[in-house]
Amino acid sequence: MENQVGNNNGLTLGVNGFGRIGKLTVWHHVARKYFTEIIVNIGREIGTSFEDIAHYAERDSTYGSLHGFLYGQGAVSLIRDLDEASGAMTIDGITVRFLRASRNPAEINWRKYGVKLVVDTTGQFLDPTLPSDHPKGSLRGHLESGAEKVIVSAPFKIKEKGTPMPDDAVTTVMGINDNVYDPRRHKIISNASCTTTCLAHMIKPLLNAFGPKKILSASMATVHAATGSQQVLDKLPKTGAVDLRKNRSIMNNIILTTTGAADALRLVIPEMEEIGFIAESVRIPTTTGSLIILVMNLQEEQSGKFIDRELIGDIYSQAASDDPNGYLHYSEKQNVSGDIIGTPRAAVIIEGHETHTRTAEAAIDLGKVPDLPKDIITLLKDTVVRVPVTQAVIYGWYDNEMGSYVNILGDRTISVAEHL
Repeated sequence: MENQVGNNNGLTLGVNGFGRIGKLTVWHHVARKYFTEIIVNIGREIGTSFEDIAHYAERDSTYGSLHGFLYGQGAVSLIRDLDEASGAMTIDGITVRFLRASRNPAEINWRKYGVKLVVDTTGQFLDPTLPSDHPKGSLRGHLESGAEKVIVSAPFKIKEKGTPMPDDAVTTVMGINDNVYDPRRHKIISNASCTTTCLAHMIKPLLNAFGPKKILSASMATVHAATGSQQVLDKLPKTGAVDLRKNRSIMNNIILTTTGAADALRLVIPEMEEIGFIAESVRIPTTTGSLIILVMNLQEEQSGKFIDRELIGDIYSQAASDDPNGYLHYSEKQNVSGDIIGTPRAAVIIEGHETHTRTAEAAIDLGKVPDLPKDIITLLKDTVVRVPVTQAVIYGWYDNEMGSYVNILGDRTISVAEHL
């Protein structure tokens, strides 16, 4: 991970939740040093002493120790000055304070600590339409307790069907549509998901090259690492549970599940509304490092060179070279998932070595095309036309935790902070 020296601008960052994304978000900002202080709300007591929080903060089963991750094997512990009374410790020179009193965002009292910007990583508060006094808590509770902006480390989920998105809420993916964020209007920002971030950076170069009209259909499947919501061992389902697979052991199984990446993608790339798109997800027994398999059906011209692996590789290679943020990577190496873990700010690493294409003619019976005038059909000698179509299969790696998602979430956080 890059250890960047920040502005020392006196800003304090709030982080709600200290699970996978919450802890790694703290790691990111401790290293980046843009914020002078970080306030982490856990909302409950941890273990038997304050030292147990430090123990958890310093160690990670996927990325190793914090000091080793930032500075290499010869590094020593970065956590100092534990103060049980104030809930504060120093991590690599940054004061990190832990709050353990309230889980409801409206009761956290960010105002007391001078927090204007909060990153909510709990995964519990995803509906931007709920009022600040909702009995189970809400994103707007952060605003009530003193924050000016809230960034959510997940896609929005509006519980009441048909309820429109509030005017002060927006979904962005850095490097795709982050410019639609309006600091004068938007108070709640969804950073989408790790899968949507990867997928958007896979599709955008192809949309730029071919346009939406040439893309007949698309589908994706993410082969995704396990998440904290899955079971280590088989567990009896809760009352009303409809997906029994969620209660099966991730250690022993490949588990079919769902993803909201298709819906979120339309929010950040509106052109996708014109394209038929399916998104699926499979969970596998790894801790991080995921893969998107993208299948695109592209209409060919009647004459000229067909779309092939070389052309698609050139599109991605050029897009990677032109990306000012370095979010899109292109590789001709033969990678496995472990190779891409921790890659800084890589929304996607295109596995160019495995791109495949096949061009064939699709037979279309115009007589069965809806709304086509019958007088046109009668003029045709043959109602069946043959259209050349290329199917392309493209693979994209992403570190769904630190390397891709958390680092890009950090970029979103600082870009919002710069307008406070």
